[in-house]
Amino acid sequence: MILCDKGLFTLHTKNTTYQMKANEYGVLLHTYYGPRISSGDLSYRIQYTDRSFAPNPEEAGENRLFSLDVMPQEYSTCGMGDYRLPSLELELPNGSRSADLRYKSFRLEDGKYALEGLPAFRGPEGETLVVVLEDAAAQVDVELYYGVLEDYDIITRAVKVLNRGGGTVRLRQAASLCLDFQRGDLDLVTFDGKHVLERRPNRAPLIPGVRSVGSVRGTSSHQHNPFVLLCDHDAGEDHGLCYGAMLLYSGNFEAAVERAQFDDVRLVLGIHPHHFCWPLEPGESFTAPEAALCCSKQGFAVLSHRLHRAIRERLIQNPWKGLPQRVLINNWEATEFTFDAERLMQIAKSAAPMGIGLFVMDDGWFGARDTDAAGLGDWTVNRDKLPGGLEDLVPRIKALGMDFGIWIEPEMVNEDSKLYRAHPDWAFQIPGRTKVRGRQQLVLDFSRREVRDAVYGALKAMLSSADISYVKWDMNRSLATVWSAGLPPQRQGEVFHRYVLGVYDMLARMRRDFPGVLIEGCSGGGGRFDAGMLYYTPQIWCSDNTDAIDRLRIQYGTSFCYPVGTMGAHVSAVPNAQTGRSVPIETRGVVAMSGTFGYEMDLGQTTGEEREIIRRQTAFFKEHSRLIQEGDYYRLTDPFQNGPYTAWEQVSPDRREALVSVVFGTAHGAPPFSTLCLKGLDPALRYRVNGGEPYPGDVLMEAGWPLPMPWDDYQSLQFYLAAV
Repeated sequence: MILCDKGLFTLHTKNTTYQMKANEYGVLLHTYYGPRISSGDLSYRIQYTDRSFAPNPEEAGENRLFSLDVMPQEYSTCGMGDYRLPSLELELPNGSRSADLRYKSFRLEDGKYALEGLPAFRGPEGETLVVVLEDAAAQVDVELYYGVLEDYDIITRAVKVLNRGGGTVRLRQAASLCLDFQRGDLDLVTFDGKHVLERRPNRAPLIPGVRSVGSVRGTSSHQHNPFVLLCDHDAGEDHGLCYGAMLLYSGNFEAAVERAQFDDVRLVLGIHPHHFCWPLEPGESFTAPEAALCCSKQGFAVLSHRLHRAIRERLIQNPWKGLPQRVLINNWEATEFTFDAERLMQIAKSAAPMGIGLFVMDDGWFGARDTDAAGLGDWTVNRDKLPGGLEDLVPRIKALGMDFGIWIEPEMVNEDSKLYRAHPDWAFQIPGRTKVRGRQQLVLDFSRREVRDAVYGALKAMLSSADISYVKWDMNRSLATVWSAGLPPQRQGEVFHRYVLGVYDMLARMRRDFPGVLIEGCSGGGGRFDAGMLYYTPQIWCSDNTDAIDRLRIQYGTSFCYPVGTMGAHVSAVPNAQTGRSVPIETRGVVAMSGTFGYEMDLGQTTGEEREIIRRQTAFFKEHSRLIQEGDYYRLTDPFQNGPYTAWEQVSPDRREALVSVVFGTAHGAPPFSTLCLKGLDPALRYRVNGGEPYPGDVLMEAGWPLPMPWDDYQSLQFYLAAV
């Protein structure tokens, strides 16, 4: 699906086409990305005209019709006459900070590329296109990597910068993706929020200038997500052209979009240039993270389906995929730090008869950990709480027919810990400045190998001491006072990125040494919910907010890029700890079921009626877990529109099954009649709704299904459709 012809490069997926061309001056121009078209040179679309104040490169001679400032480029630079967003900024030995890239060569490599130390989509058998650009004066090569996931309509991109000269070159910016559009009438959709209210879609038409979102917190953050959409003004769930771009990276990032003077648009996505400076000595190279593109001319739903399938099948490495689905119970909201072995056993014994198959011991089991002010860094069992240690507790849990999981926060340290007292220089602190704490903790310098080795050694000993099948990897603060004692002053601009590489290294080691352990990511909930983490952790705690009504919005926004099966979601006690709201347990179950599903409460405190509901919920989820987590996901309503209800649907790949979930809002007198039109069914098939009379698929999609009137606040319902 990669065609190369005299500087013209065309990449086809099943439904899309991507093309670029090196022109007569060696500039690699971007000619097309969109719905699939037949092969051909699309550079005819680029118009050449004399524009005032648009500089002309020397090679153009007296040709004033060619200027980098108006050309759609494949990888933009700065300082050479293009005043739009740059992708690459070099600081050369002479102090200049410009780059001038021209086409040098290309090569095809067998198979989809991988990136050392960085996450990347795994490709089927195929090829990688590498286009090499060079800055001859700087003696710097830039290799642009392209992968094609044909059946998923995904184009992947990565960048390697190589110093072939004799002096030190400093990278000030090295983005992973540049995408130029020869049109300005587009909307930008970003996914923004804050702790306990993550990934709210924000949509606005592009106006002249630059709009950017990003993070300088050391993680991808609760505030913004490294996934953005560009789309037609009228694009919706089922119609319109839309483009999705994601960065497979878990640290500082920036997604910047510029609508320039002639109504062209440029998207640049990559590592945030804030506090980034990477020196390249002669012969050294730097690899930027992978970015991925997807396009749909049929609206957001199809785009999401393609992204979900690619993430599930070509990114995530889930050791439990295909095995019986385990419903989880976590003790945190039931006990917080106050527990012992017998209290944990009480919770487990109350959960086991209800079909719950995984017990997770949360924070407080290690060191001197009775509050959040002590113990982090000391990954040995607190024998006051667990006298027999894990080697006693885990077999007792297993005897109930449950697997055992455990919570860790390895990137952090409390000053009141053995680790910090022995190695205070292992935490990020700037000499001569006061400390900046978050949740009474400091951040360990994972850019340093000796720090990672020590922490991982303790974790490995702990995980080897008992039969543990699940780890919740948490991270509860943003980075500040970032300075590493392991690097000289002139290399402190590397620390943020090296920290992320260190986290990936730790996760890769854990996956290698404990291949059967399922790792769930977490950062105060959804503060590091990105495709980079999903490469190592097949699921991520979606938000610390477990209120079912707030979760409707959080999970809705998350679903535009990320599959349901990646979203950690639990039923918690009411009144809810974040909102004080009380929602029926049936509704809490319906919402959490569109995620990994579990419970975060003391089930021993529930009524007999509630326990029976929980038994039915766990049995229903196990029966339909493959449909829920692997089916095509349809957003039937937008919860941000404050309608009378929120509805969504999962449809099996063969379209013979579907599950529809509905959650009503607050009840009002004399409610209107509501009819819900379904999606994704086969119009030629007939479906039984909850085992009743069969109805044709086209009838259910076009005429709809009547909903009952709500009889109280926050009621819910589910109906299962099976083809006959």
